[in-house]
Amino acid sequence: MARPLWFVKILKKTFPHIIIIAKMTRFPIIGKLIEKMLFEGDDIIFLPKDKVIQINESLKPQDEIILPSKIVEYFIEKANYHWIMNFCICRDSMKCKDYPINLGCLFLGEAVMGINPQLGRRVTKEEALEHVRRCREAGLVHLIGRNKLDSSWLNVNPGNKLLSICNCCPCCCLYRILPHVTSEIGEKFTKMPGVSIKVTEKCVGCGTCTKNVCFVDAIKLVNKRATISNECRGCGRCVLICPQNAIELKIEDSTFLDTTISRITKLVDVS
Repeated sequence: MARPLWFVKILKKTFPHIIIIAKMTRFPIIGKLIEKMLFEGDDIIFLPKDKVIQINESLKPQDEIILPSKIVEYFIEKANYHWIMNFCICRDSMKCKDYPINLGCLFLGEAVMGINPQLGRRVTKEEALEHVRRCREAGLVHLIGRNKLDSSWLNVNPGNKLLSICNCCPCCCLYRILPHVTSEIGEKFTKMPGVSIKVTEKCVGCGTCTKNVCFVDAIKLVNKRATISNECRGCGRCVLICPQNAIELKIEDSTFLDTTISRITKLVDVS
């Protein structure tokens, strides 16, 4: 049975307290229970924004490079079922003022047929492609993969027939919880294969990249210089925001497209 609207309204009210809930996973019994109920079998990949990619000179010329957005487009083209949510539950719950609330998640796969039709609509491939293009233009970052949390709150099954494509802002995204959850949960959310990111000598320590830019608070100033921790998921927002162009994000593996597609395909069937 599809989730009723009253359930979604209650869920929205709990959203401002997600950091507190995330910290509760540090208690072993609670953490194991939450992991099993909401994250078991998950694999979610942050896709860097196309605009920030630098290509290792040993790989293909710039005009021949396939960009991360092609991963999303591949699954849209392959899928037989496409569903766009009427709203982003994260931004709606947090009353976001900086990014469009109406640009919600895109779900692919047969399980979308169980979503409450009051929450969104089934669309064509062309509409799905246009939706993700609009999301990128709005400055949102794609997360893609299998997410048990989505199948749980939407109450749809089977989980291996639901592919989540979230379009996230740094201020409201649910996955701001990642620095606060257990490592077992956090490691289910990763960089795209082949991505490396570093701060160069151009950094002047202005701190711009530390101010509500990073989803997971992975950037700090240490000795008046930006330092990126292992929490980084490689979204590339810091690259865009840096006034000194002091942060570089590179794809150093020319097989990243095939590797990422294969990894997701093993978990989710969108046909």
